[in-house]
Amino acid sequence: MSLHGKRKEIYKYEAPWTVYAMNWSVRPDKRFRLALGSFVEEYNNKVQLVGLEEESSEFICRNTFDHPYPTTKIMWIPDTKGVFPDLLATSGDYLRIWRVSDTETRLECLLNNNKNSDFCAPLTSFDWNEVDPNLLGTSSIDTTCTIWGLETGQVLGRVNLVSGHVKTQLIAHDKEVYDIAFSRAGGGRDMFASVGADGSVRMFDLRHLEHSTIIYEDPQHHPLLRLCWNKQDPNYLATMAMDGMEVVILDVRVPCTPVARLNNHRACVNGIAWAPHSSCHICTAADDHQALIWDIQQMPRAIEDPILAYTAEGEINNVQWASTQPDWIAICYNNCLEILRV
Repeated sequence: MSLHGKRKEIYKYEAPWTVYAMNWSVRPDKRFRLALGSFVEEYNNKVQLVGLEEESSEFICRNTFDHPYPTTKIMWIPDTKGVFPDLLATSGDYLRIWRVSDTETRLECLLNNNKNSDFCAPLTSFDWNEVDPNLLGTSSIDTTCTIWGLETGQVLGRVNLVSGHVKTQLIAHDKEVYDIAFSRAGGGRDMFASVGADGSVRMFDLRHLEHSTIIYEDPQHHPLLRLCWNKQDPNYLATMAMDGMEVVILDVRVPCTPVARLNNHRACVNGIAWAPHSSCHICTAADDHQALIWDIQQMPRAIEDPILAYTAEGEINNVQWASTQPDWIAICYNNCLEILRV
């Protein structure tokens, strides 16, 4: 997409509600497309699909659909070649898979792991496996992680119906699980890690689920909220504690000892995104209105200062680095989405 020489550094979109969850589309034919989830503290919430118009250089909303409760996470199918259906997943009370077309977005399947229909334990997060897009993993406040398998069923008309089943469910932590992420190590299909309210980072292998490895425990046993694997070097991951102002970088080869601490933020960190194209760059975003990009090449020497800083007009709720367009980072604050050229 050539933006006709009008190369702006920042594009902004204002939603009708507070934006929390968001994600870049990775399809080659949908470059500047993002999904945004509302944060409204009631049952009725929304998801919008927005795209940057080439001619006007403005974001437009292409589609809005209803979602029960706020989305805790949104992710497009990690399909960089465009061979799968154009699918979007959301987590909240359940994991939902949506099919996107030019005219509408419709619910393809709702994945529910609760045999007891009266109660559902909300999902805090999920991840979609990049190597095998038929695998997703969810994390829940009921202490478990669930690995789901998707099937693209028989063709009805010209549409393959997508359905899903539980491949495995495991008790991952002693308390609530807040995030889950597949690792690119060992082929990228079978290893994943989770973090939770017990303050630990744990690593699992789908082939040997009878045991897990504790990679890190927060010294004060503060809950760990987010976990993010380095996109180029699967030995490194980043995590952060609830209400914490620093991001901890871990090396799985040296368990329990952080290799770096990034602590320039002046308020609690809300988001972490590794660069898709570089093993030594990471972006952090926080309630201090700042998005900071760090170069961590010097590890294990202390990383004193970020190399880039951007100040937004509000507390930044989320940050996403576009995996197929590495010079763009998206942030959201208040009711705004901004994409920044880096």
